[in-house]
Amino acid sequence: MSRFLIGLPIGSRSHHCHFSQFTHAVTLRVVSDTRNAIDRFFAISARGSTFSREIRGGLATFFTMAYIVVLNPLIIGTGKDVTGQYIGDGTAPNVALVAAGTAFVAGIMTILMGVIGKVPFAMAAGLGLNAFVTFSIASVMTWEEAMGLVFLEGVIIAVLVLTGLRTAVFHAIPAQLKTAISVGIGLFIALIGFVDAGFVRRVPAGPPLEMGIAGSLTSWPIFVFIVGLLATAAMVARKVKGAILIGIIGTTILAIIVELLAKAGNFSAENPGGWQLNRPVIPSEIFGFHNPLVLFTEFDPFGGFIRIDVLLAALLVFTLLITDFFDTMGTIVGVGRQANLVQEDGTLPRTREILLVDSLGAAAGGAGSVSSNTTYIESAAGVGEGARTGLASVVTGLLFLVAIFFAPLVQVVPYEAAAPALVLVGFLMMTAVRDIDWSDYEISIPAFLTIVIMPFTYSISNGIGAGFIAYVLIKVVRGRSREIHPLLWGVAVLFALYFAIGPIRVLLGL
Repeated sequence: MSRFLIGLPIGSRSHHCHFSQFTHAVTLRVVSDTRNAIDRFFAISARGSTFSREIRGGLATFFTMAYIVVLNPLIIGTGKDVTGQYIGDGTAPNVALVAAGTAFVAGIMTILMGVIGKVPFAMAAGLGLNAFVTFSIASVMTWEEAMGLVFLEGVIIAVLVLTGLRTAVFHAIPAQLKTAISVGIGLFIALIGFVDAGFVRRVPAGPPLEMGIAGSLTSWPIFVFIVGLLATAAMVARKVKGAILIGIIGTTILAIIVELLAKAGNFSAENPGGWQLNRPVIPSEIFGFHNPLVLFTEFDPFGGFIRIDVLLAALLVFTLLITDFFDTMGTIVGVGRQANLVQEDGTLPRTREILLVDSLGAAAGGAGSVSSNTTYIESAAGVGEGARTGLASVVTGLLFLVAIFFAPLVQVVPYEAAAPALVLVGFLMMTAVRDIDWSDYEISIPAFLTIVIMPFTYSISNGIGAGFIAYVLIKVVRGRSREIHPLLWGVAVLFALYFAIGPIRVLLGL
């Protein structure tokens, strides 16, 4: 710096000019060095990505799964435990507090996944698991004890990761069966998109599913979904940058306009043509805060074993563990393949770190009284937008934390605006089906069962379990049992027990 000052009177215009140039150069250097450090840490350039892609991907993932901030509280926050209490020891639901807790745990765990796992996988309270906790666990014990079992299950899975067992099981799965898991998840999330948008619906009689309302696409929300799907599909086909994110935002704007004019209202039995979850209107308030930390004193890891039969409590933990264990495994394979992170041997870099963070998410969800947090298949929306690194997860996680303060804004995005992204990401994941050797029945039959049972039973774990059992069985009947990895024997037996939990409980009188 002294060379700029030699021969210059202090306070001269030339001095200020040189000093300004110097500080500007230093600022640019600091920014450049910081950017390069972030690039190296997340391997952004090494994975063929850019900062803008990672940010877009993080935004797309958030908007695709932001519904969990609204939906999770409606499931666990409105259910009574065996004593008639709601989460937070209240006599009435505290949905806003549970929403804040849901966003807080999702934000922290997603950031950890980005920083430690360094992959574009987001985490939040697992659907299905939260319903199981509400209706099967909290119905026989207090919420503190139910969340304690969730916490305990997360600790057990973390131990399995640290001992290397969970990672070893992941590596023991045949590569083509991993491909089938990816394809099955693609079909599954496409079905989720169609169902969430009301384009496909359950019916009380007749076929299990039908299109629209009584076979007719006669509602404004379905119209919004169709327009969003076609517009996003066109942008994806034309390789428009930010297609999925643009589709979500654009469809949300269309939904707000349609609701303003048509006033479709919320979905109900009396109003089947309403919006499925969020009614897309500009909220009356934008800012709101509830302290989620108060929920972290609301769990009891061992009380459930005292309140109910020890064996029944163990079976509940086992059910949580199996579902969490293999749902995550399927998700990281499917989304990882879509992100081109799966290596030739079917493994992902930093698998151990990814699985460890996911396991800690289960424990954190129990400790925070918001149910087990798990890796979300909606992360594929961000991957479809170009995300390849953990920076996207950091962006998504920060948005979840912001959502604690701006929960009303999150509720503006309806299912019908986010669902087109799920359908198109499902298509992208489905394309991996070409990598399966359909002429080899030893792998193609298990692959087929894995693919179809996931969407047909609405469960990733069910599809994986059916595929594993079929794979082991076919190998045995063809006299090739020696080709089965020892861990797959154990996993197949565990899944057989998992599918037989109902009859086992009946036999034991539980």
